Amino acid sequence: MSEQTITFANREERSKARAEACKQFLDTFAPCDGQDLLEDMMVTITRLAADGCGRGEIKILNRALKELRYAFKVFAPFEEVPKVSIFGSSRTPKEHPQYQQAVKFGRIMRESGWMVITGAGDGIMHAGHEGATREKSFGVAIALPFEQDTNETIAGDEKLVNFKYFFTRKLMFMKEAKAIVLFPGGFGTQDEGFEALTLVQTSKAEPVPVVLVDEPGGTYWQHWRTYVKAELLGNMMISPEDMDLFFLTDSAEDAMKEILHYYRRYHSSRYVQDEIVLRMQSSLSDPNLLKLNQEFSDITSGSEIRQVFEPLPAEDGELASLPRLVFRFNRRSVGRLRHLINAINDAD
Repeated sequence: MSEQTITFANREERSKARAEACKQFLDTFAPCDGQDLLEDMMVTITRLAADGCGRGEIKILNRALKELRYAFKVFAPFEEVPKVSIFGSSRTPKEHPQYQQAVKFGRIMRESGWMVITGAGDGIMHAGHEGATREKSFGVAIALPFEQDTNETIAGDEKLVNFKYFFTRKLMFMKEAKAIVLFPGGFGTQDEGFEALTLVQTSKAEPVPVVLVDEPGGTYWQHWRTYVKAELLGNMMISPEDMDLFFLTDSAEDAMKEILHYYRRYHSSRYVQDEIVLRMQSSLSDPNLLKLNQEFSDITSGSEIRQVFEPLPAEDGELASLPRLVFRFNRRSVGRLRHLINAINDAD
């Protein structure tokens, strides 16, 4: 046996020994449904040591994991309550019409049974919490050297999570929200808005309504849309249907209606191998299903949109009571997928 073969065999043995040791540890101290994934995580940790990973890189991983673990714990008791993430400037004063619009939006969403997530700072973030009230608010704060004190509505609340890293914070904004609403803001608001649209456009996040809200008669988002249409769409950097991935309004009521209508029948989605599964609150009639197949054949990769009334095997019984539409989505035409969801909601 060659030296190279012996080295490979030893590596395989070490790998098996690591995996077995991790399994025994978890069997004793942390048995759970996701134990196989925890075993993989522990093996990855041991490989970091074998790679000679630097202390600085390990500190980043450690802090990120701690932040996400705690955030998951905070949000878990409210998993069944729909939530909307609100972004906007921390510098907007309380007397400004944009602030009052955000207060109103937070209030009417609370009255509709939703909870509000903001960055926990002042300005629009405080307005969203003020409207939603402390009881119906989450705060995902970021440590900054300036202008990011926790607002008085959410300060000290058990639903406040503090983050060091933007990427872990952004993950929670998107993971937990069934809608994204943006009020006028600076670089951070623009970043969060474009990131939300990018994640939806690339199917890296579940499709959700993205709503841009101006003050009554305001022009902030109108000017933004003009730029996007002229420069991004005009230079073919996005598709025409991508313009329908967001909704622009200067009415808090219309923003609420857009979100609630999105979930009139549509519930959620996930991918199962090469198919997308669209879960619905109620089933479609045969004529409506036929109409969908006729109108959206351009995005189904030659497959039929079929309606099923039980979870696919890979869904593990998830949301078993909901009917589903299943087809091979081409994963490119997300704007057209949004049109399909609209058609599902508008069907008789």
